Amino acid sequence: MAGGIRENHGDDLSENHEINVTPFIDVMLVLLIIFMVAAPLATVDVNVDLPASSAQPAQRPDEPLYLTVRDDLGLNLGNDPVQREQLAAALERVTEGNKDTRIFLRADRAIEYGQFMEVMNLLRDAGYLKIALVGLETLPGAAPAATAGQPAAPAPVSEAAP
Repeated sequence: MAGGIRENHGDDLSENHEINVTPFIDVMLVLLIIFMVAAPLATVDVNVDLPASSAQPAQRPDEPLYLTVRDDLGLNLGNDPVQREQLAAALERVTEGNKDTRIFLRADRAIEYGQFMEVMNLLRDAGYLKIALVGLETLPGAAPAATAGQPAAPAPVSEAAP
């Protein structure tokens, strides 16, 4: 108990060695309510334009392997066009069977997200799980350089495992 009946009427008070946890529980309940209210706000659907990023570019290998999805949904492996059905065989030939090769995936801005995911699924089905997404380099708060009259160099901005 926090308090007790004094049996001693002198000036010396006995020390109390019990911890009062009521303020701790009150603080924890307030924090719980705050997180319960804030958590649904973190999952809001927002329309976004994903191609440009201000993320720090990842290191590129000496010979990067680019897979490009054109606006007509055609695929290019490097500079060579490739059919979707032949993508796995073409990757096997170019990478010499090394499934740990990082594939730099570029897509036109007009490509629908579902079509983009189909290409990522093709890569996963072929056994290539190291995929770097490529976007335009921009400075935070600045407009993309492509709209300023000069094209920006594509750079890998993130990695994803389908």
